[in-house]
Order: sequence, then structure tokens, then C-alpha cells
Amino acid sequence: MSKVLEAKNISKQYRLGQVGTGTLSHDLKRMWYAMRGKEDPFLKIGEKNDRNVASKSNYVWALKDINFEINRGDVVGIIGKNGAGKSTLLKILSQVTSPSTGDLKIKGRIAALLEVGTGFHPDLTGRENIFLNGAILGMQKSEIKSKFDQIVDFSGCVKYIDTPVKRYSSGMMVRLGFAVAAHLDPDILIVDEVLAVGDAEFQEKCLGKMKDISGEGRTILFVSHNMASMKALCKKGFLMEHGQLGFQGTMNETIERYLASKTKVTGEAEIPAGSSSINSGQVRFTKFFIQNTKGENTDTISYLSPLKLYFEAETQEELHDVILDIRINTIDGIELVHAMNKYSSNEKTSLKKGSNKIECLLTNQLQPGNYSLTIGIHRTNGATLEYVENIRDINISNIAENEKDGFVYDFNLGYVRFESQWKILN
Repeated sequence: MSKVLEAKNISKQYRLGQVGTGTLSHDLKRMWYAMRGKEDPFLKIGEKNDRNVASKSNYVWALKDINFEINRGDVVGIIGKNGAGKSTLLKILSQVTSPSTGDLKIKGRIAALLEVGTGFHPDLTGRENIFLNGAILGMQKSEIKSKFDQIVDFSGCVKYIDTPVKRYSSGMMVRLGFAVAAHLDPDILIVDEVLAVGDAEFQEKCLGKMKDISGEGRTILFVSHNMASMKALCKKGFLMEHGQLGFQGTMNETIERYLASKTKVTGEAEIPAGSSSINSGQVRFTKFFIQNTKGENTDTISYLSPLKLYFEAETQEELHDVILDIRINTIDGIELVHAMNKYSSNEKTSLKKGSNKIECLLTNQLQPGNYSLTIGIHRTNGATLEYVENIRDINISNIAENEKDGFVYDFNLGYVRFESQWKILN
């Protein structure tokens, strides 16, 4: 198959903090090194992009030595923790920004949806922006006209197509942006996790459209935290770790590697610093463990027995009206359960400055098997203060506490057991 994207030693370096008048001295030093045939000294002092470690340098590598080849028709899922370099890589592939070092070869026309409003002029109408985007992609006006009705119909924005896009909600902006990117016949479609802004129905619609595009032999690069969507759409996977390409293989292999690479705790062990996927610096989980009904610390719970979860969190300041949540995923990343304190009680939850101990009791309706737990603390406006993904594994055994009402089958029957009532209506 023909290559459409090839990256050789792609790196991207950023200077941290505010750039001041000291830049001239750096330029002179670079010039001096270049005159002597030596490598740029500032490209040596950059550190790896680890958000949980304080930088000792003024420079950081957002990407470092990225190498890969993507063929025509490949559907590639790119996963990794927040800050791993996924979005920076997509910006370089979309030619929004250039790499600091390395070579990038692109064959074909690229359409990208990297963030809400990408490629749109806020003062132009939806109609005008469709033609603007098409022109940027190098399309003739007649080509854009032939696709116009399909784009508007797919976006669902027909009522507002002659309204300036600055009046659009973020959801409407994403709808129109994806419709434009997907329908203007790009050879390569690049989509960041911006689709998460849309509603579930539109996300499903977008995944269907991307499947259609891949079926036509075009190339797709897709970033998302939704592992189920990644598995359904992508055949090939890239795992980004601290600005480096940590693994590439099949999508299933990449997801397994991603989940296995995460820091996990067992017993009553403390959560290591740096385990957070997102952290505001205001609060951090320090301990998380599970108990059975006998009060024993364990990672194995009997079939249909409740889960007792204990957390400890250290805060730098008093936090008022926060949302605590727990997510239970399958081992391959499908989210099955999401429990929040706001749904359980109308009382406002506050955390005092210093150490806080938290308890959560969950009804357990999981079928026997292995699962992974994710925990988080958020503000009511949706801002995340602390989020630790897949920090602990849990096993639901097929044996009940009374040893009589266990799971009697030797094959899988889904993930969750619902209580149900049945009637025979004659």
C-alpha cells in the first residue's frame, strides 16, 4: 500500500513561561554553535513532557523523536494520558505548526478538526465558512456546491446556516466543523477528541461517517478517550507517553498496553505521586482501597456483594461543593458504571484543608470478571480537580458470600446483572 504520512525523528520543543528579552542571547548562542557545526544547545536541555514533575529547565519537549509510517486507508487511533503529546502531534500532521526537528512527508489533502471552531472565521456565516474551508482545502467552488446540501443536512444546522458562527453553541460548531471536514473529500481526515462536545446521537453519527470514509480507502487519524469507539473504528493504534511514541500495534494491543502501563495500587498502599491523569494542584488522592462486608481489605469481591470503597485525599485549601465520582471499566476500557455523590444526595460535599477520609458504598451488580476503577474530584461547573484513571483492579468472583447463590454458568453473560420482574400474561 502507498504511504500517505511518514514521520522521521519528529520533535517539538516549547519554551516554558513568558518569553522575554533574553531571546537575543539565545539566538546568538545558537548562531555560535551553528558556525562551529554543533547542534543547537537548547535542543539538549529540554526535558520530557511529564506534567507531574516540576521542570528544572526553561524548555520542554512536547514531542521527542517520533517515527512512523501511515498507509493509504489506515485508520489509526492515538491514545495516551492528558498532556502526552497527542494534540501536538495532530497539529504538526495538520501543518498547523511545524516540528522543531525532523522530517514530515505528506501525500494528499488533509482535513482536520482539532478543536471547537477550527478553521472557522467567527464573523462569517456557516454558509460562508463552508466555502472558506473548501477553498483552504484547494477545492473549486463547483465542488463545494455539489457537497453543500450534504454538509448542511449532516450538521443539522440548516436553520442557522446564514447566521455568523460566533453565535453558535460549541455543540453546533462541532457539528458543522465535522460535517465540513468529513464531506469535502479529504485524503486524510484528522479528528481530535473534540467530538466529545457533541451529544451521543451525533457522536454515533460521526463514527458511522468515519467508517464510511475508511471504507472508501481514505486515511483517518482519531484521538479519543473512549476506548470502545477506538476499538470499533480503528485497526491500528499509537500510544503516546510523555511526548514519545511508546508503542504502535493493533488497536486492541495498544489499548491493552495503555491500560497495563497505568500505575495501580493493591491492598492499602498509598497512591504514588504523579499517578493523576489530570490534577489542578489543589487536591490529590493519597490512598484508595476496597473492603468486603467483613471489613477485610481485598481486591476480590464475592458475587453480588456490595463494594465498600475508602479514599483519602489531601487538599491545599478548603474546597466547597465538590463532585466525587467512581467509574468502573472493563479491562479493555469500556465504561460500565459511573457513580457520583451528587446523584446520591442533595447535600453539598466539602473537603477541609489537609487530610480527608471518604467512604462510598456501591451496590454490586457486576457479573464475575476483572474490572478497573477510576476515581475523580470535580467542581460543579465540570472543572476537574483530580482524576486518576484505572488506579485499581478488582475481581468479582463467581462465588457468593453464602456459597449457595453464586454465578452457576461457566460462560460469560454480559457485564452487569439487572434485577427484573417477570409476568406471564395469558
